[in-house]
Amino acid sequence: MNRHPSRTALRVVVTGSFAVVALALTGCGPDITAGDGSASDRLQAPTAEQPAGEITIWDRSGDLYEVFDAVIDDFEAKYPEITVNHEAVDINAKLQNTLITGTDVPDGVFLDDALVGGYAEHLWDVTDVLEPYIDDIAPQKIDATTVDGGIYGVPFDLNPGLLYYNAAALEAVGIDAATIETYDDLLAAAKEYQAAKPGSKPIHLEQSPFLGQLQLEMYASQLGTSIADSDGELRLDSDEYEQILTFLDTVQKEGLGTRAEYLSPTDIAELENGNQVFYPWAIWFDFAPQQLLPETSGDWRAMPLPAWAEGGARSGAMGGSSFVLPKDGENADLAWLFYEFLMYDEAGYSAVWGVNDIYPTGLNTSIPAYSPAADPSRPLFEPIEALGGQDLWAVATEAGAQIPSGTAIPSWWNGAVDYLGNDLQRMLDGDLTPAEVVSSSTDGIQTNLIDRQ
Repeated sequence: MNRHPSRTALRVVVTGSFAVVALALTGCGPDITAGDGSASDRLQAPTAEQPAGEITIWDRSGDLYEVFDAVIDDFEAKYPEITVNHEAVDINAKLQNTLITGTDVPDGVFLDDALVGGYAEHLWDVTDVLEPYIDDIAPQKIDATTVDGGIYGVPFDLNPGLLYYNAAALEAVGIDAATIETYDDLLAAAKEYQAAKPGSKPIHLEQSPFLGQLQLEMYASQLGTSIADSDGELRLDSDEYEQILTFLDTVQKEGLGTRAEYLSPTDIAELENGNQVFYPWAIWFDFAPQQLLPETSGDWRAMPLPAWAEGGARSGAMGGSSFVLPKDGENADLAWLFYEFLMYDEAGYSAVWGVNDIYPTGLNTSIPAYSPAADPSRPLFEPIEALGGQDLWAVATEAGAQIPSGTAIPSWWNGAVDYLGNDLQRMLDGDLTPAEVVSSSTDGIQTNLIDRQ
């Protein structure tokens, strides 16, 4: 669910991409579960000294496609007997039918983590090939694509939640952002800012049901929980969700929140005029000051999220993608070599996140999920001028290292937006209490999504 937007396209268009993903999964046919967990389900790496063959790799069109495409020459230099056919595909529209029919199945596919569980029956368990690297991969990413004990995705990115803030606006009223260590501190700072700038609503409140649910899960990730446990059982009825929902309800009731869809015209206007100065979001919000906020570009900074309690985790995961290897692909084992090069070979991951022709200062809207690649002392992308020259790499890698481990994302996650995502918006409308959100969403998801699988 991470997004790496075109450098020439408005980021606002991205919200439409999220909606497409939601519709695609909600419209899935029968429930798809993992294989039987036997050794036959586990992909094995090629044993030939010079592996040979052709592989077909599917990626979405756009800048990331171009980044991955630019690495192919280096891969083929290492494996001269392997030819890569790289295709730009509308994955959400094509993948389901392709896997069901078994016709022209690609060897590797770029896929949102939230969709992996729904396709696991058709995918190779990559536990064995990941074994040399698994101790150095962010636990949250492994957990996100683990189904019935098997791992069905080769992790791509880590999307740590950060608190973006307008440093110039805060400094103008004497607020030191460094004092914000907990969400109570954030509320206090918002009240202080509002007192100095009457009419402002300093904290972003997401108005899109899908993105609102995604952000809610970022907050939950900080607390080591999520919408479902490792067995797929709902766990919204918990102290953690009550705490998060109460915080959001407080922001709304006390008039401290700007209610707007992510980077919509209203959202951008309130960011530019200084009314909205705190934005708790995934790392990829940095696109906004780089391209959509000309009046305040250079004023923004990023810091780890506040903790829910003193000493708690200062980040949670918000979105993410992995590479999957369909069983019906002719050469999935060779496709694994491509992804191994891309993610775990220094030449590969340096080409993806480092300075390149597509991103002249490096790909800065995510960080690698592989800790040797996400070394705080060895930045892959450069400081960001639109963040006042801040070293976002250092901030993001520090935050990413704090993300607690999690659980697999259930196959019905996107369908839950019709319940949890919508009920969250009803709470922000003043129609539901936090307790009623939990009760209503739990009933709807259990009855209409889980029990019908």
